[in-house]
Amino acid sequence: MAYPNRNRPSTHHEISAPFPRTAAPRTRPRTALFAGALATALTAALVHAPQAAAAPEPVNQPPCENAPEAPPKHQMRAEWIAGVQNIDWPTSQGQTPERQQADLTDLYDEAVDNGLNAVFVQIRPTADAFWPSPYEPWSEWLTGEQGGDPGYDPLEFAVEEAHARNLEFHAWYNPYRVAMHDDVNALVEDHPARQNPDWVFEYGGKLYYDPGVPEAREFVIEAMMHSVENYDLDGVHFDDYFYPYPVSGEVIPDADTYAEHGSGFDDIGDWRRDNVDLMVRGMSEAVNDVKPYVKFGISPFGIWRNSGTDPNGSDTNGSQSYDNQFADSRKWVLEGWLDYINPQIYWEIGLPVADYSVLVPWWEEVAEGTGTHLYVGQAAYKVGNAGAWQDPNELSSHLDLNRDHPGVQGDVYFSATSLRTNARQAMEIVVEDHYSSPALVPVKEDLGGTVPAPPRVTANGEGALEIAPGPGEAPAYYAVYAFDGQPARGQAPCGIEDPRAMLGTVRAGDDGTATFTVPRSADTTYYVTAVHRLHHESRASKPEYLP
Repeated sequence: MAYPNRNRPSTHHEISAPFPRTAAPRTRPRTALFAGALATALTAALVHAPQAAAAPEPVNQPPCENAPEAPPKHQMRAEWIAGVQNIDWPTSQGQTPERQQADLTDLYDEAVDNGLNAVFVQIRPTADAFWPSPYEPWSEWLTGEQGGDPGYDPLEFAVEEAHARNLEFHAWYNPYRVAMHDDVNALVEDHPARQNPDWVFEYGGKLYYDPGVPEAREFVIEAMMHSVENYDLDGVHFDDYFYPYPVSGEVIPDADTYAEHGSGFDDIGDWRRDNVDLMVRGMSEAVNDVKPYVKFGISPFGIWRNSGTDPNGSDTNGSQSYDNQFADSRKWVLEGWLDYINPQIYWEIGLPVADYSVLVPWWEEVAEGTGTHLYVGQAAYKVGNAGAWQDPNELSSHLDLNRDHPGVQGDVYFSATSLRTNARQAMEIVVEDHYSSPALVPVKEDLGGTVPAPPRVTANGEGALEIAPGPGEAPAYYAVYAFDGQPARGQAPCGIEDPRAMLGTVRAGDDGTATFTVPRSADTTYYVTAVHRLHHESRASKPEYLP
């Protein structure tokens, strides 16, 4: 069956995105830790809200209710930053470290300007590494030479700069793709794929690790986990590439692997799906064992199966990831192996073969009651294409529809370059319609975490708030709210539940302190909350009034 109007770069996920089979779903109680660089992240103008003030220790405070038109306060707003073939970053091979770093910080600054709160950065595009890995060579997409030292640690830099802007950092990996060519001898001599050619097959002019080889599965998990263990990641992210997308006239050359490892499976498709399941589950368990506060998510192709094939499928008629990539994404959600599912629903509203307005409620129903967050992958790269995508309002219309489906907790845009080029106007509309107020990243309750103590806040007389942590564990960052007029006595500030009162967030420094420059306004009361790295928010600070 034909792909439903995918019209996307052949390299995404670029698009994108051991192991007992009966282990319990992933649950992860714990507390967490965090420190980051000091930075200021103003993202909105002062918004008036009902006058209120915080009691130091509110007791039995009635729950706050937002105005019906209030936007969500917790919402994932992210973009993919693709490294393969230099789609987004690095923008070209062989740049100086200074140029590479400047290009990335430019993308991050644009993300903040667009109201985003997370970045999904590709750090292992083709069985290579954007960090000094003991398992795999330096990525050719950094220097133009596989194994070439870029002169700094790109992953360390990328994480620190994201956190300085209070952007969550999700490390994006392509698990099985080895090379964008089919010559294993063109890999560096000590490449694991070259040293273990029985782990590799060629298909469609590219090289892949064979998911059916147990040693290859275990190796890719170990290679990816090195970055989880050694860097301050917020998330681990896979795209939609497991077994490769079908190529006309070609058959995946894994018959010998099936003969050797496929006992117990009468159907090679079932065996392939089990291989992918083992890797997904194994990575989930590995992350949980090492850093249970790090979220694990996958952005599969937007159609699991069509209802004409499977009664549990969606009312669509497109390519099916269950059958073509052997990716049983619905099962991963139902089994609780993921913290979030981020399907690439890369089609317009009303497309007969794959209607956005059909797929969103289908995925919402899949995720309902599972504890798995649902974020929607948005095709910013398609803006300007013929048909519905010629209308720059199409992306904003997707978010309008999402607001009617509370199970959708955010959106991720492919990709960063599109948001500054073909989709620039469309994103300006999204910002105006949906992102004019900041949002905190959604809280995933089963990951544990603590609610910080309210911070201590003083105005420094120079148009800034000096923020210090309260007792106990220092927070990851602070959220700042502004209200017109003097504080009312004896009331908790219900207005802070409405994100339209939020000026922005600022990362806590190593000592837990921060400085936030406020707009020059008279007769304004400010409140600050402390926020855990998993986005649990404290009660408000005592009010700070600036006449």
